[in-house]
Amino acid sequence: MQRRATFTLPFLAAPAAAQTRFPDRAIRLIVPWTAGGPADVGFRALGEIAGRRLGQPVVVENRAGAAGILGAMALQEARPDGHTISQMHVGVVRQMLLNPRPPYHPIDDLTYILQITGFIMGCVVRADSPHRTLPELLAHARANPGRLNYGTLGTGSTQHLVMERIALARGITWTHAPYRGTADTLRALLGGEIDFASESSGWAPLVQSGQLRLLAVYGTERARRFPDVPTLRELGIDVAIDSPGGLIGPRGMDAGVVRALAEAFTEAARVPAHMQILERLDQPLLLADGATYRELMRRTMEEERTLLRQLNMLPA
Repeated sequence: MQRRATFTLPFLAAPAAAQTRFPDRAIRLIVPWTAGGPADVGFRALGEIAGRRLGQPVVVENRAGAAGILGAMALQEARPDGHTISQMHVGVVRQMLLNPRPPYHPIDDLTYILQITGFIMGCVVRADSPHRTLPELLAHARANPGRLNYGTLGTGSTQHLVMERIALARGITWTHAPYRGTADTLRALLGGEIDFASESSGWAPLVQSGQLRLLAVYGTERARRFPDVPTLRELGIDVAIDSPGGLIGPRGMDAGVVRALAEAFTEAARVPAHMQILERLDQPLLLADGATYRELMRRTMEEERTLLRQLNMLPA
């Protein structure tokens, strides 16, 4: 399970030589999700603010699909000069456990730059759904094996595994429908293709407008904007996920370049305009330096391996 924590950032000023060399052109920030989703919006704002600090634009490039690993994949071919970086999330680790021939090692083949924030996730149904609570949905699913379909942003995503853990614990069988991103999942839900969605907080505006109903959130605490919606633990389901995300680069990056990026994005993360976005998305600020973030993901990798073994999802 992911651990929610805050850390002090002991960054030092980058050496003068590194400051004059980097950056000397635009920085490409790969966001491995569709544009407009909760994992995209905050990082676009971060990139714009950090670009002003760095003196070069930070250009977001969306590469959706493959359960969010296309950013990490692109880094395997990128020069380690800091001009190509990617958003990081726990799926970058998990998908390599699911792959019988992993194309990269999620700890050793990446440079961890900065942990930035967590992501609120939850289970939503359409407003006209007969299920007004998660226990009602689970009871219906148990009484109708295989009849309910649910969507997430990909097989092996945190949102998918939460549902599989619930199914395993409650003796439920249902059908998973993976999509390319949160926006696609929610369109499918509104269009009646699926019965419910397990997704990041892109559902929030649709819940507030009355088009969707939020049944539960997956974090350690209730979402600030939806204080009446329980967490899974409050419903007797032992799952609590804050899903820390941040920035990674190619293996072998210069320490001075890593510091320059970390300092710029740390400053950007604390700017009121970005903090307002986090508040709007119910995302906690979880700043941690690259070394701390790398160690957290190393531990997470071992915990994920144990979970996937329990779910019989590890490759033979």
